[in-house]
Amino acid sequence: MSIAHGPETVVLKPSKPTSLLAALLLHPNSVVSTAYLLRAVWDQEPPATARAALQTCVLRLRRLFAKYGISATTIEAVPGGYRMHCDTETLDLVQFRALAARAGSADGPGEELYRLREALTLWQGQPLANVASGMLQSDAVPALEQERLRVLERVCDLELAAGNCHQVLVDLYESARRQPVRERFTEQLVEALYRTGRQAEALAEYRTVRDRLRDELGIDPGPGLRRLELAILRAEELAPAPPEPARAAVGAAAGPAALPAGASVPSRPPRAVPPVPAFAGRDADRRAMAARLTAADGPRLVVVSGAPGIGKSALARQTAHEVQEAFPGGVFTLRLARPDGTPVAVEEAARLMSGPAAAPGRRLIVLDGAAGAWQVLPLLPAAEDAAVLVTSRRQLAAVVATHGGAVHRLDVLRPAEAYALLAGLVGAERIAAEPAATRELAAVCGHFPLALRIAAGRLLTRPGLSVADCAAWLAEDPPARLALAEDAGLSVPEVLGQALDALPPTLREAFLRLGERAEAGDPAAGESESVLEQLVEAGLLEDGPPGPYRLHDLLRIYARWRVHTHETAAAAAPR
Repeated sequence: MSIAHGPETVVLKPSKPTSLLAALLLHPNSVVSTAYLLRAVWDQEPPATARAALQTCVLRLRRLFAKYGISATTIEAVPGGYRMHCDTETLDLVQFRALAARAGSADGPGEELYRLREALTLWQGQPLANVASGMLQSDAVPALEQERLRVLERVCDLELAAGNCHQVLVDLYESARRQPVRERFTEQLVEALYRTGRQAEALAEYRTVRDRLRDELGIDPGPGLRRLELAILRAEELAPAPPEPARAAVGAAAGPAALPAGASVPSRPPRAVPPVPAFAGRDADRRAMAARLTAADGPRLVVVSGAPGIGKSALARQTAHEVQEAFPGGVFTLRLARPDGTPVAVEEAARLMSGPAAAPGRRLIVLDGAAGAWQVLPLLPAAEDAAVLVTSRRQLAAVVATHGGAVHRLDVLRPAEAYALLAGLVGAERIAAEPAATRELAAVCGHFPLALRIAAGRLLTRPGLSVADCAAWLAEDPPARLALAEDAGLSVPEVLGQALDALPPTLREAFLRLGERAEAGDPAAGESESVLEQLVEAGLLEDGPPGPYRLHDLLRIYARWRVHTHETAAAAAPR
């Protein structure tokens, strides 16, 4: 605490008058009871002469005020206690609260951010650092610190929403270190690191706070941090979220609002599409897709199809990032599958598609995870003159047959591409230290992007685990161990199980038979062409006439694992 008078600033010494002044300033323009002031000044049981001594402290403060040109009536004796008159010109705390309150009614995020930054400049060092009162230190100081931290959280939210990730990192590093159990700062720090391309550092920060919470408090991180970790491991885009409307009074800043089932509603303003972190390979597909989508008079509908977990959505997002400047009207993504794999109803998807365009000009619409042509065809009229990029396990022949366009059927990554993906996710230095083990790990993952990202997640959260040990451990039971327990979307058995369970029983049983036969040679032997073609259409089998049908290694291993686990469960069931 200090008193400023012109160019002169006097820092008050720890004393009973200083504790009294602090107790009054913490409640500006309010009556502070004598009982409260006595506890603030003496902490323990006040002496019998405390009330008279309190009056003496008031007189000393009034004399001090007079010395620096402050009215003696600033401290007013009222029935039951004292009141200190303060305004924005005389007390920083009043000015801070006024600025924070006015920020809540600002015309926009820019003005709100300016006012909150101005408010934070009023904080100089630790509050009440020269106040000896134990009661105020234990009760008032934490409350003051919470006021400051709420404003700082809001400032960081606004900076992130504006895309100023680099600029806000200094604030976030300091705040996350000083407030290790205040998870919101860690969330913001992890998000800022991830959005500036520092994925490994982002996951390291998450791991640090997770371990601290477990060791010190015996709890896991909250849902916000866990969702953020999974989004990073899944390489989901974290575009700047629009800030919540300004509040009349500053409160705890909330995280991004949850989207409805379809996500990325087209009525929102278009935002820059960030690249997929550590994206590797698919160069020919990306070039061809970009040329088709941006062609002035050529086919403007592209379908990306392939097996579950083979990287369709990642390729679509990366391509959208690379072509977005050709679409001044914006890039909009509509997810057509819910987290449990069930399709979004056509009516709901059409409603989400019907929002007004946020900017003039040609648009790119990404329909992600289509269950079939029945879900896509009713949505295309709403796309008008937009280019449309669709991802689906199915090839959607009916869509391209009626609307033109092209189909890109994805295969697994080539070994060099899988190696590059692991290097981008885990870190080039760590991967380069074990090149042979990395190639083995990629083979265990079947060169599937989903499996590779799961394996990378395991390595990132276990910095002491060697690539060779990880590959050996996964190889013992790939389908069961290629899973991160926190999210079904990062689990090979869950993702493949969803796809398989969506099939009719006859096709499901045929797929499981293919897995058994693939060990001995031609997996298609004995199956009708109709069944095989339906499995190709479902994304669970490759090629076909004129060449042989193929079953990807990871799908073959999963099919055998599924049969074995179900047989084991049936044998163990009570009879």
